[in-house]
Amino acid sequence: MNFDVPAGEAWGRCVLTMYSGKPHGTMHVSAGGMGNMSDELTVLELLVTEAAPGQFESLVTEARRSGSGARVANVERAKQLGLEIRSLLERRQQREASLAALVDAARDLAVPDDLDTLLVLATRRTRLLLNADMAYVSLPDESRGDVVIRAADGHTSTLSVGLRLPRTGGMGSTVLADPSPFWSPDYLADERFPHDELIDEVVRTEGLRAVMAVPLTFGTETFGVLYAADRSVRHFKVDEISLMSALGGLVGVTIDRAVRFGKAAEETAGFRRSIAAAEAGLAGLGEVNAIHRRLIDDVLGGSDLSGLADKASALLDSAVRITAADGGILAASGGMPEERESALSATVDAHVARETVQLPDGRWAAPVFAGEEYLGTLLVRPNDVFTDRDRQLLLVVAQAAGVRLLLDSKAVVADSDTRSDLLDDLLASTPRPLRQLKRRARRLGVDLDVAHVIVVVRGDGSSRGKGVVWAASYAHRMGGLSTTKDGDSVLLLRGTDAGAAARAALSQLKSLLAPPMTVSGAGPVSDAGSVRHRFLEAVRCLDAMAVIGATGRAASASELGFLGVLLSDSPDVDGFIGTTIGPVIDYDRQRSTELCRTLEAYFETGGSPTHSAQRLHVHANTVARRLDRVGELLGPGWQSPGRALDIQLALRLSRLRHHFEGSGPGHDT
Repeated sequence: MNFDVPAGEAWGRCVLTMYSGKPHGTMHVSAGGMGNMSDELTVLELLVTEAAPGQFESLVTEARRSGSGARVANVERAKQLGLEIRSLLERRQQREASLAALVDAARDLAVPDDLDTLLVLATRRTRLLLNADMAYVSLPDESRGDVVIRAADGHTSTLSVGLRLPRTGGMGSTVLADPSPFWSPDYLADERFPHDELIDEVVRTEGLRAVMAVPLTFGTETFGVLYAADRSVRHFKVDEISLMSALGGLVGVTIDRAVRFGKAAEETAGFRRSIAAAEAGLAGLGEVNAIHRRLIDDVLGGSDLSGLADKASALLDSAVRITAADGGILAASGGMPEERESALSATVDAHVARETVQLPDGRWAAPVFAGEEYLGTLLVRPNDVFTDRDRQLLLVVAQAAGVRLLLDSKAVVADSDTRSDLLDDLLASTPRPLRQLKRRARRLGVDLDVAHVIVVVRGDGSSRGKGVVWAASYAHRMGGLSTTKDGDSVLLLRGTDAGAAARAALSQLKSLLAPPMTVSGAGPVSDAGSVRHRFLEAVRCLDAMAVIGATGRAASASELGFLGVLLSDSPDVDGFIGTTIGPVIDYDRQRSTELCRTLEAYFETGGSPTHSAQRLHVHANTVARRLDRVGELLGPGWQSPGRALDIQLALRLSRLRHHFEGSGPGHDT
C-alpha cells in the first residue's frame, strides 16, 4: 500500500480526510490490496491520538501473527509512512514553537531601552530558546583593542561578566572576521579556529563543550557576537543554527536601537542641562540687574563710598576696598590688610584689561571708570569660591563706585581741570600765561614755585598702557603731574636730583612690569616756563640711552653729559649748551661780564688761576672771584672730571656757534 501525502497541508486536515473516506489528494493501494481497511484505519487512529512509536510496531507484530505476507508488507509500509508523517508533524510543531518563541523574544527585546538590560534579556532568551546550558554576549572595545563579556546567563563561575579577552583568538575572532554562524560540537578539541589560552581557560572553568556563535549585525555593521553553549558534546541541527542566526539578527537590531536611544537620551539630557543653565543664567541676570539698579539708586540718593563698600562686602561675602587712581584707599569693609604695592599692581592690571582680573594672591580687581576716565579700582578678597555671578556683581559695584566718584570729582573740581591737562599746557610749544598756569596748579595742590624735576618713562607697545596707569598713580602720590607724549609717560615731580628721581621710578616699575621700562630725568626746573626745555632734555637723554643699549635703565641728562648730544637721533646743541653753561652765559649777557672767557682760560691752563690771570691780563684775585661766581651759578661739583668735560665741550660749541653767527656776550669776535 502506497500513500502519496500532499506536501504543505496540515496533518490534522489530511488525517481527518483520510479517516472520513472522502478523497483528498491521492491515496491508493497497490495491486493485491489488503483484505480490509481496518489496518489502515488503525494507523490513522494512532496518528490522530499521537501514539508512541512502540504502538505502531505492535500493529506490525500482530499482522505477522495472524495475517498473510501481503498484509504484513502493507502494514509495514503503513507503519513507515505513519512514523514519517508523525516525524514531519513534530518538526513542524517544533518550528512553529520556535517561531512563536522568536516572536515572544522580539516582543520582550523591544521593551528595554538601556543596553545592559537588553543584553541580559537577550542571553536569557537565547539559552531558553536553544535549550542550552549557557549563553553570553561579547562586544569589542575599540579604544582598548579587545573584547569584553557584557552579559551572560547560566554561567557558574565569576569569570564571565566583565571579563576582557583578546580579539585575535577564539571562535569570536572567526565570526567577527567573517560575519556568519560558526559552531563546534567540542570547543577545546576543535582546531578549525585559533585558540587563545585565556579564552580556553574560561571554557574549561565553565565546563563548556559545544559552542555556537553568531554575529550581531545591523545592516552591514557587525558590533558583537552572541554565544550559546552546552556542557556536553552537541551537534547543532540546521534548524537550531537558523534559529540562532535569526535571534542574532534580532538582537543586533535591538542593540542598535538601544545605542541610538542612549545617544539620543544623552543629547536630550545635555539639552536639558543647557536649558536649565540658560534659565539659571537669565534668573541670575535678572537678580544682578535688580542689584545694579538698587546700588545706583543708593549712590544717586547720597550713599557714600563707605556705605557702598559695606553693601558690596555683604553681597560678595568678601573683604572690599575701593582705591583711587593713585592707589590711595577711599573706602574699605571686611578687614582687608593694606598692601600698597599689590594694590598698585591690581590698579594697573585692571585698568589695562578693563574687566575683572584675578591677582596671584587670590584677590580680584575691577577697574572703576566714568566713561573713558579712569577713577580707581575695586579690590575684593573672597571668603569662599568666587563664582561667575560674583564677577558680574563685582563689575556692578565698580560701576556704582564710578558714579559716586564722578559725582565727588565734579563737586571738588568744577572747572574740570586735570593734572594731565595742566602738564600738557606746561609742555606746549606755545607758552601759556605763567600766572594762569600757577593758579591752576595750586587748585590741584601743586606748587610750581618749588623745585621740580622731569621724569620720562618709555616702554615697548605691550607695556605702554600699564606704564600710563602707573605714571598717573605715581605722580598723584608724589604730589606731581603726569601726562602722555608720543607714547611716553611724562611726570613732573618735586625734587632737585633728576637722576635719583628716575632711578626711584624705575625701581617701582621693575616690580610691576616686564620687560622693564627705560627712564630718564632732567632738571631741576627753575620755573614754570622752563618745564618744556627740561622735558626735551629728558627725551634726548632717552634717545641716547637707546643708541648705547641702555634700555631698561635709568639716567639723567646731566649724568649722560655730552653723550646725549653725540648719540641722539636729533642732536640739540643749543639745548646742551643751555643745560651745561646756560646760567653762566645768561649772567655774562645780563651783566657784560667775562665768566665764559675766564672758564676757557682756566681749563686751557690746566686749572691754574694764576696762569689764567696772566692769560686774561687780570689779577689772580679777579680770576678767583669769577670762579666763585661760576660755582654759584653751576652748582657744587662743576670741577669734577665728568662735568668739567661737559663744560669744556659746551664752551667750545658756544664759541664755534658765535664764530659763525657773530660775537656774543662774554666772547671775543
